[in-house]
Amino acid sequence: MIRFKLILAYDGTDFCGWQLQPADRTVQGELEKALSKILGEPTRVYGSGRTDAGVHAMGQAVHFDCADDRSAIPWQKALNALLPRDVRVVDCAQVPDDFHVQYSALSKTYEYVLWHNRNFCLPQHRRYVWDCGSVDFALMEQAAQKLIGEHDFASFQNVGTPIKSTVRTITDISRHPGRTEFESVWRFTANGFLKQMVRNLMGCLVECGRGRVTPDAVATILDAADRSQAPATAPAHGLSLIRVDYSL
Repeated sequence: MIRFKLILAYDGTDFCGWQLQPADRTVQGELEKALSKILGEPTRVYGSGRTDAGVHAMGQAVHFDCADDRSAIPWQKALNALLPRDVRVVDCAQVPDDFHVQYSALSKTYEYVLWHNRNFCLPQHRRYVWDCGSVDFALMEQAAQKLIGEHDFASFQNVGTPIKSTVRTITDISRHPGRTEFESVWRFTANGFLKQMVRNLMGCLVECGRGRVTPDAVATILDAADRSQAPATAPAHGLSLIRVDYSL
């Protein structure tokens, strides 16, 4: 058997998330359907992580195995001919047999896009931004600094996925220009993220930007290790998985 790594881009609007579900449309389900049609047998794919319903991706990493005699298939072209228009294979590479898209990952980068115009949000952008209104960037950036480094992020984890530890290391939270003057892009990089952690961090930073939570209070929220002490979760549709880094 030969192992391949794919990089996927998808618009998460009409998907019920990444993970396979019996009765719902998912990214994993559409990819497995296309692969199985090409290979003539059920084929399982593994993702670097589960994106929620409505979350987008530019760099979701997946891997799958196939028989040696099928290795010459032009996977990107073949899969894109079968996949729906809201998901595309943007890269394909053969990887070692012991490579795993989840366990071999060194870091992940997500981006969250905010829209700041109080009066309206452009219809073309509404599925990809959080229309949060005006915020104070300086306060948000002060709060973000409290989150950099190794911490127990239990206060920013939603329930649903059993894990051994809620300790993670964030190496970057930074603000970047958006597509228009009314947008800001917030980039989060860490060695791993808990369930809905980026959306919870973004929700907290926006509350800081609105003046409802002080930057100093963020450290107290972290120390509490209690989800009920942190602000509400940001909407899914502003979030995109941008990149998963490996040593390959």
